[in-house]
Amino acid sequence: MKDSWKELANEQEKWWKKTIEEKGVQIPERANSTGIPLDLLYTPLDVKNKSYLRDIGFPGQYPYTRGVYPTMYRTNPWTMRIYAGLGTAEETNQRFKYLLKSGQRGLSVALDLPTQMGYDSDVETVEDEVGRVGVAIDTLEDMETIFEGISIGEVSTNFTINATAAPIFAMYLAVADKQGVPYKEVRGTLQNEMLKEYVARGAWIFPPEPSMRLSIDIIEYAANQVPRFNPISLTSAHLKEAGASSVQSLAYLFSIAIAYLQAIQDRGLDLDKFTSRLSFSLGITLMDFFEEIAKYRAGRRIWARLMRDRFKTKNPKSWICRFFAGCGGSSLTAEEPLNNIIRITLEALATVLGGAQAIHTCSYDEPYALPTEDSVKIALRTQQIIAYETGVTNTVDPLGGSYYIESLTDRIEEEVNQEMAKIQQMGGIIQAIESGYLHAEIQKRAYEMEQKISSGDLVVVGRNKFVSEKGLADGKAEFYKMDPQVMSRQQEKLRAAKQRRDEGAVRTALQAIENCARERGNIMPAMIQAAKVYCTIGEITDRLKRIFGEYTESKHI
Repeated sequence: MKDSWKELANEQEKWWKKTIEEKGVQIPERANSTGIPLDLLYTPLDVKNKSYLRDIGFPGQYPYTRGVYPTMYRTNPWTMRIYAGLGTAEETNQRFKYLLKSGQRGLSVALDLPTQMGYDSDVETVEDEVGRVGVAIDTLEDMETIFEGISIGEVSTNFTINATAAPIFAMYLAVADKQGVPYKEVRGTLQNEMLKEYVARGAWIFPPEPSMRLSIDIIEYAANQVPRFNPISLTSAHLKEAGASSVQSLAYLFSIAIAYLQAIQDRGLDLDKFTSRLSFSLGITLMDFFEEIAKYRAGRRIWARLMRDRFKTKNPKSWICRFFAGCGGSSLTAEEPLNNIIRITLEALATVLGGAQAIHTCSYDEPYALPTEDSVKIALRTQQIIAYETGVTNTVDPLGGSYYIESLTDRIEEEVNQEMAKIQQMGGIIQAIESGYLHAEIQKRAYEMEQKISSGDLVVVGRNKFVSEKGLADGKAEFYKMDPQVMSRQQEKLRAAKQRRDEGAVRTALQAIENCARERGNIMPAMIQAAKVYCTIGEITDRLKRIFGEYTESKHI
């Protein structure tokens, strides 16, 4: 830049006096959703202390601020996913085929609550939840049906599953065996991240220690046997959906990551070998468009520095923060649901400008019900239009160099590091969880945001401003209606599967799981064998409960 810093500062001061002060213009104070104060204008003075090579760099090179691959979307667009799971495996199979035919490149499986919590569909206390928010998976037969006519070797599949990640992964690999697909060709991602469950979602079964053990078993097995599969997705999405700010969600995410990295090291595993397959799930909400973009850029830089400088890894692949981002359902409104199409579009655009490797777009009708085929197609078309009609894929990190974006990226990184240091002073993330600190901080922030919405300080169009008399934007939206026979059909399918299987093989497989859990060997081979003889999710979970016990929420949480 030809202008000197002093000259620029003088000219900026003159501009301010002439156009603002002398005219008596009142500038309202502004802050982003995290609470970072925002200036009216950003100039080179806001980034004058930056070193391009040290702090920004080139895409595909440390510190990866501008993206994890050199050419990013210029040569290959992000993986487009639509989260889907409808009642039964048969319905889900048809929805997946519809999405693949419509141009989707990867699958994302939504599981019902009984499956997530380790209950079979015939357990009376959970019957009302069978198939309600996703597909019910009781045995390998359900997984086989979901992927009937879909080659596991040709698609990448994401499972948002945590407490029962091990049996679900085992069933998926068993299907690969039945299809003749070598494990080295199996691609996808398993969320498999329990620590945030104790803070944000509550979908736990076992206490933290055995839950961590199961996660590390999966990571170890996948790294050795399924090298193209991401065995864990360290996620801030649920933290953000629960109310955490962008700074909080990143700080808690990377603090959780530190706990997993230390557990991997304690297992005697080489971080340089294993961490290249870690992935991240970073949520997005439409509260501050530019903050979300800066959050992604800061996150890549924080991770790169954490891995290289703290954990001393040598493999550059371990420095890369590859992430999936799902547009946040918490930003959608039941009021005027067609407005959600615009919200989802802007969320997806911010995620693209932030450099995601995979993106999920919600459907506009999700505040009411499971998505219809039409609403799912709109969600997919949203990504396709961004990718192929807007030109945003023509250059890497098009907002890089923006005085505002670079300044905000720096500020977010600084505040995330401060919050991470506070957690480390507490003794680490598990201590911060057990003390109730994380839960209290997220609750506090969620309450503050809800108060702002209630008061009108934070505008939500259609809810607290520009409210129409009609609940629907055009009065014509149609919503998915769940088949009332889903539960009975699933229970009948489970009963028939139990009748056909070899009960002796089932008893042997379940005992092998129990023995492995007690003896602390890697549990995945026993899980895969149990899946192949059609042990149920509930049977496997009950055996693990004998050894691990069940988690009871502490009074602090």
